[in-house]
Amino acid sequence: MNLREDIQAMGRRAREAAAHLAGINTETKNRTLIQMADSLGASFASLRKENEKDLKLAREQGLSPAMIDRLTLTEAVLENMAGSLRAVAALPDPVGEVVRMWRRPNGLEVGKVRIPLGVIGIIYESRPNVTADAAGLCLKSGNAVILRGGSEATHSNRAICMILQDVLRVTGVPVDTVQIIPTTDRQAIHEMLCLEDSIDVIIPRGGEGLIRFVVENSRIPVIKHYKGVCHIFVDESADLTMAERICINAKVQRPGVCNAMETLLVHERVASEFLHKIATSLQERGVELRGCPKTLQILPHIKKAEPDDWDKEYLDLTLSVRVVKHIREAIDHIRAHGSMHTESIITSSYERAEQFLREVNSSCVLVNASTRFSDGYQLGLGAEIGISTTKLHAFGPMGLEELTTTKFVVRGNGQVRE
Repeated sequence: MNLREDIQAMGRRAREAAAHLAGINTETKNRTLIQMADSLGASFASLRKENEKDLKLAREQGLSPAMIDRLTLTEAVLENMAGSLRAVAALPDPVGEVVRMWRRPNGLEVGKVRIPLGVIGIIYESRPNVTADAAGLCLKSGNAVILRGGSEATHSNRAICMILQDVLRVTGVPVDTVQIIPTTDRQAIHEMLCLEDSIDVIIPRGGEGLIRFVVENSRIPVIKHYKGVCHIFVDESADLTMAERICINAKVQRPGVCNAMETLLVHERVASEFLHKIATSLQERGVELRGCPKTLQILPHIKKAEPDDWDKEYLDLTLSVRVVKHIREAIDHIRAHGSMHTESIITSSYERAEQFLREVNSSCVLVNASTRFSDGYQLGLGAEIGISTTKLHAFGPMGLEELTTTKFVVRGNGQVRE
């Protein structure tokens, strides 16, 4: 068969697997997830060997340190992958949950019940852990999944998928519940995006270029995991020691991820004191600072921020810094330059915290906490299939509940419409 026929056949098998999943009970799903976690943990040596093939090629191609960090399967990363699967197994099964029920005057009982979306297509770059996270979340929520990882992680992704499929065979869950497109041919993505009869929703995870390509070419509804231009605003009432600790964590812990801080906003009344302090701490950790004119008056040795810097997702040790007059200016800046991903305010003022929570229209808004907490696992979802930055049909980290929809269930005793 040619590539188009291969991808179409995968879609048909996924649709059939999704239908069979309706008959799989929660106990079987949970047992499968736990066995998947155990199998991943027992396969570290073989997975590391396959991952090293990807890392070798990545270094030869000159990929950035941030990209290589995303790509690397360390023992800690593998433990987190297995832990996420166990966490998903421990969560309530959303399928069949009665969201609401009411009785009509004519005696009809009307209910809304959670059901799976069906077949989910996921197109992603760099991170092999997405393979396991997506498979686990889709299985628990009753969805089949077709995965298309980036060429830079092809050996790692295939190896992980094979381990997961081996477990499906043992537990009796349809093996086509989890499929991965084996080719790195970019045409495979085009063919996948045409499977509107087989795939119910596409979720892209990756850089801005990938997201735009998928949106422009898909015949299937797309839930966008768009770029993360994340902000922290240090208010005049902030505990500056706490603010420094949070900002360092948000920028430095893993700069190559979408919930890392990319722009720091500082109230002018504390700007001089705080910026001298935070600049030293950040620069000691290798961060390049780019500042607005007011920031440059305080830190004349740093680089000037260009107009397009405020819209950049650096995914690296680079940070834009702006001094603002008040919270209103900070919120306006976020509205103008943010990507509706994650924002945080550091403040001891209840009123300003509430204003920030109310008026900042991003998918995750925090008070006195690092933007790095915008993550499905950290927020108690077990794992995430992505962070939606559009509001239909989900917004923010997407866990089990966000991989379902609802249907109406109506019970009567002979009613007819007059």
